[in-house]
Amino acid sequence: MGGGVGRTRRWAARLAITAVVAAVVLPLVAAGLRSLGLAAFGLAGLAVSAAGLWWALSHRGLVRGLALALAVAAQVAVIALFVAAGVLWVVVVVLALWASACFAGRAALGEDGGHAAPAEHRTPPPERPFVIMNPRSGGGKVGRFGLKEKAEVLGAQVVLLDPAHPQDVAALARDAVAKGADLLGVAGGDGTQALVAGVAAEHGIPFMVISAGTRNHFALDLGLDREDPSTCLDALTDGVELRIDLGRIGERTFVNNVSFGAYAEVVQSPAYRDDKINTILRMLPDVLTHHLGSRLTVHGAGMTLTSPQAVLVSNNPYRSGDPTGLGRRDELDAGVLGVLGIKVDNAVQAAELLRGRRSSGLIAWTADEVVVDADADADGAEVQVGVDGESLSFPTPVRCVSRPGALRVRVPRHRPGVARPPSRLDWRRLRDLALSRG
Repeated sequence: MGGGVGRTRRWAARLAITAVVAAVVLPLVAAGLRSLGLAAFGLAGLAVSAAGLWWALSHRGLVRGLALALAVAAQVAVIALFVAAGVLWVVVVVLALWASACFAGRAALGEDGGHAAPAEHRTPPPERPFVIMNPRSGGGKVGRFGLKEKAEVLGAQVVLLDPAHPQDVAALARDAVAKGADLLGVAGGDGTQALVAGVAAEHGIPFMVISAGTRNHFALDLGLDREDPSTCLDALTDGVELRIDLGRIGERTFVNNVSFGAYAEVVQSPAYRDDKINTILRMLPDVLTHHLGSRLTVHGAGMTLTSPQAVLVSNNPYRSGDPTGLGRRDELDAGVLGVLGIKVDNAVQAAELLRGRRSSGLIAWTADEVVVDADADADGAEVQVGVDGESLSFPTPVRCVSRPGALRVRVPRHRPGVARPPSRLDWRRLRDLALSRG
């Protein structure tokens, strides 16, 4: 590795290694061998706080109050001990050193080049594009950015949904195709995107995403501009096509993910819309302890997960570097589903979740098909599911499958793109890079 970039990376690696060494040496210099005991006490405090939060979430009344008090008291005790020992400043500096080491280490290793972007295909612009727009989506982005008028200038037929009279967007899309539409587009949330994308895939015509939703997770993973949704309309005149996967649950398409368990059960409550926090606090103890809702069993790729509190099945897996698994997807064309299950039955397992993906309570794998079943005694023969953020019920067993390359997505040729994931910190590689010479 030569040149300016090579030198920069070597010095970043040296900075990372130096910061790690300093983070280890500083406590020993400042507090001697007692720093080991203080560190153990700090880790124990974190574990106690995690256990306290588990008890607070899984109980009500006096137990919840005592558990919250325990979680707070554990952290207060840790801070008080560090202050009494005169090493609080050491803790702050050590945390800053570790943060610097991680930042410098990722800069030294560069971006992870292991994931290739979907191939782009140049195709002629559509002649009869049909676009469905939700004027309420994203707090009114359709009107704020003049999306209807701009799309019509570019030759698109636009249908504005009427919030007062709900319409079947899939039926609208099928009717448009029957009348000759050669592209279907949506300016709305991911749930609406998924319904119309399913119709586009069914008829083999391109689909266009306009990032007018609130979160725009699908648009994010497609590399579209989420700040200005009007730029997505460039796909009508200067666009390229990508071939990406779709997920399917039963007979319904999803573009992001489907969730089972705690989240899906709670949002089904009629009270959730009007009082989200209190509804969660009231229902979560029964959901987490399996006194409410379905007891799930998940099968896929030779794996079986029994009685998880929550399961997320995604259209391609989320980044493994994200501790919660709810960040970004590096690929949309890998042809597999990502599966993330959370199974925590006691305070010890709750504390272990601090280990992130290495925790035994957090199980992740991939499969091309996932079957989720529920015990016969739970709410009849149906299970609650969140599909791209929409709360639905499905008869069990529920089958989720990946549909590789099922969707032709038309995107602007010039777009922000998807940022590559940072490299995983490999301290052996960093050491070798730091010791290397140009």
